Amino acid sequence: MAPVAAATRWRLLLLVLSAAGLGAVGAPKPPNILLLLMDDMGWGDLGVYGEPSRETPNLDQMAAEGMLFPNFYSANPLCSPSRAALLTGRLPIRNGFYTTNGHARNAYTPQEIVGGVPDEEHLLPELLKRAGYASKIVGKWHLGHRPQFHPLKHGFDEWFGSPNCHFGPYDNRARPNIPVYRDWEMVGRYYEEFPINLKTGEANLTQVYLQEALDFMKRQQAAQRPFFLYWAIDATHAPVYASRPFLGTSRRGRYGDAVREIDDSVGKILSLLRDLRITENTFVFFTSDNGAALISAPKQGGSNGPFLCGKQTTFEGGMREPAIAWWPGKIPAGQVSHQLGSVMDLFTTSLSLAGLVPPSDRVIDGLDLLPAMLWGQLTDRPIFYYRGNTLMAVTLGQYKAHFWTWTNSWEEFRQGVDFCPGQNVSGVTTHTQEEHTKLPLIFHLGRDPGERYPLRCSRPVLWCLPWPAPPLPALCPAWPAFLGCSHLPAICLPLPRVHVTPTWAAFRDGCTGGLRVRVWGGRRSSVHGRQHQLGKVHPGAPASEALGQGLAVPSRTLETLPGTFVQL
Repeated sequence: MAPVAAATRWRLLLLVLSAAGLGAVGAPKPPNILLLLMDDMGWGDLGVYGEPSRETPNLDQMAAEGMLFPNFYSANPLCSPSRAALLTGRLPIRNGFYTTNGHARNAYTPQEIVGGVPDEEHLLPELLKRAGYASKIVGKWHLGHRPQFHPLKHGFDEWFGSPNCHFGPYDNRARPNIPVYRDWEMVGRYYEEFPINLKTGEANLTQVYLQEALDFMKRQQAAQRPFFLYWAIDATHAPVYASRPFLGTSRRGRYGDAVREIDDSVGKILSLLRDLRITENTFVFFTSDNGAALISAPKQGGSNGPFLCGKQTTFEGGMREPAIAWWPGKIPAGQVSHQLGSVMDLFTTSLSLAGLVPPSDRVIDGLDLLPAMLWGQLTDRPIFYYRGNTLMAVTLGQYKAHFWTWTNSWEEFRQGVDFCPGQNVSGVTTHTQEEHTKLPLIFHLGRDPGERYPLRCSRPVLWCLPWPAPPLPALCPAWPAFLGCSHLPAICLPLPRVHVTPTWAAFRDGCTGGLRVRVWGGRRSSVHGRQHQLGKVHPGAPASEALGQGLAVPSRTLETLPGTFVQL
């Protein structure tokens, strides 16, 4: 129960700070929370992540003063599902932002689609109200544009931005230009009251969004009210834009101009926190909604560093994100955390910061990152890679198993639509949806971050951990984020030695002290130094049947599970 324990620990810390005179009189004031979510920004777009032009001095300084997460992921390789996952703490397959077609596409909300975030989902700002937070979204909502999906109906107190991206311009007859709102009032439209020059790339939107953020923080600090700011700007989404002072200033072209303006804006936000003297009571997290859109690169898209492919794919380039946590005086400066993180964790972590616990009436997939940030404690957890309703891959430790591979269709590819330009990997970057559920494609992301060299399974026996998918109940009650579904494949990782390593035996500590492994017939393998004949066990069979097949294990830890798993 790591999230609950962390929340309790943080509440105790708040009490200590209050007793020391560092909090407000009476009840301790929870920290302000700023989530800075970029749009289509890649892992390799920041200097601190190795971008050679080094044009992000403020974000690089933020990392030097805070904590860098090199293994941080979106919950989906597309905008809307990832944003829904961040604000609900739940996988898109749970919160409704997915499609159910055979080609594993993604759910999204263009103008002609009328769906949006379900009423039964509890969004982060709604829950933060219980701790007295004022909340504002600045920028792109993208969780439905009809009135019932309005962000002010889902917990936010203020909104300045748009229900969609800045696509257009449209003819305003068959399709109007996309609106911009201040709270409930439409104050204009993209390409009209809020001009974007597609030829030059000039637009003042980032400056407008910056001023909205600064004004909100000043007002809430003057009112002595904790605030939650969700700054979700979209300058790095094609068609990219920047204001006139930044156009032509980057060695990377127009996309780099947009990144430089974002970096400058983040610098101004952090500078205001210093001027208001609230840095030690303000948690800031910077990340992106999905990987860079290589389909638009290099003029309109960013860099995913060493990783394969980009947006809309479940290779690393599509879902691994830049991520920086900043909280002076609390998060140790200059640290790098190798915790596997997800945008869903920002939901749970924010609740923990506020002294709240996640809803208990539903599965929450996000973990509390405070133990990793404050005390360097790492938690074993899987990362699930979905396209639509299809579980494409899973990462555990440094191993990644692909159950399906697919970039985009041959038809699109022949028309010049390429999600992985210059990165063809035979048998991996496929243009038909290829199945690998019987023998997953496995990569060691530490040695091979670009997913170019699948591991060869030379041994006849593979030890398997059941990392299945939702929406069935969890197999492990001690891990609420864990998912149980017997008809999906296990992740099978070849062991070079006979003992089980904690790197991928994450079930071991939280459940019954054992390890679930698949039973394979007709082979002999060594477990903890003893030879055992591995036989077939039917789902739900009693332990005696497993013992009768020659599987000699301690009887007190043996139980059969659905899907021919036994526990050792």
